[in-house]
Amino acid sequence: MDLLLAGDIGGTKTSLSLVNAEDPEHSLYHCRYASQHYASLAPMVEEFLAQARRELGRDPQPAAACFAVAGPVLETRDSGAGEQTAKVTNLPWDLQSSQLAAELGIPRVALINDFSAVGYGVLTLGDQELDTLQVGERQPRAPIGVIGAGTGLGQAYLTWGEGGYQVHASEGGHVDFSPRTPLEWELLRYLQKRHGRVSTERVVSGQGIVAIYQFLRDSQWGQGEKQLLAQIEAWEKGAEPIDPAAQIANAAMEARDPLAVECLRLFISLYGAAVGNFALHLLPRGGLFIAGGIAPKLLRLLHQGEFLSSFLDKGRMRPLLEQLSVQVVVNAQVGLKGAACYAATLLSGQNIPASRYREDPS
Repeated sequence: MDLLLAGDIGGTKTSLSLVNAEDPEHSLYHCRYASQHYASLAPMVEEFLAQARRELGRDPQPAAACFAVAGPVLETRDSGAGEQTAKVTNLPWDLQSSQLAAELGIPRVALINDFSAVGYGVLTLGDQELDTLQVGERQPRAPIGVIGAGTGLGQAYLTWGEGGYQVHASEGGHVDFSPRTPLEWELLRYLQKRHGRVSTERVVSGQGIVAIYQFLRDSQWGQGEKQLLAQIEAWEKGAEPIDPAAQIANAAMEARDPLAVECLRLFISLYGAAVGNFALHLLPRGGLFIAGGIAPKLLRLLHQGEFLSSFLDKGRMRPLLEQLSVQVVVNAQVGLKGAACYAATLLSGQNIPASRYREDPS
């Protein structure tokens, strides 16, 4: 029985999982590590395999591995052999697939972008791992879109070919932010003074929630809760190590801070508009999936209408977008599952067939 190693590498945390090559969707052993505690990836993997050996009672040497990296991945080909290199965002790690294979004794090692892994992962999800915002209709073998706000705004798309889906990475989250209302124009000018060019990711992400709150506060839009205002101010000065986006979202969900409520209302609207723009570029008739860490935490707000209203607000193209299936990914391990499935393709040499999207052979 061949074993596969899957990894989801982030600037803060890294998750590693061992799976059976014949059933890559289910983990045999899984651990999470604080990324900053390791000088590089190889020592972390060696520690993980040693722990797995004790827990499983056998040598867990993988036949192949795939690591999903929060950062750009470059691929070069020398004499037909593929080599991937990556630099992890927010970590001093420079990764090379061939070097990792040699250090870890794993015959086949691949590096892929973290949102590419999410793209592979959505092909494995069941209905219980998805929350439907718009039913729409999925067409077999049609393009699939994956977008999600978290630390940044990730995007990927899938196309059918050679018996399965192929995933393509994208940096579409870095396109220019396009305001639609007078308030959003004010937000743009506020951010331009701080950063110069403003991308969509600057407002549709965790950092975007904070930026919108700061804009509303500094514009005297309304009165905020004193405790939250003090926490954000302390965080800005480096005096309090909090997650400001989470604090703002919690205050909004509990409706205890009018400023936070308006911040989340505007964020949800901007998020919906960005997803609508992405959908127009791609026309993902195979399904549109909203991943990332933020959407599952704001499901109640996403269902209140502001998100879909902005998503569909595309003039004459509204009927086209109304036909699309739009679902939120609620499985936080989707990237890890995708990395495992990609590792399986290193052994089989075939694309992921994704039977749930395959045309009925009858």
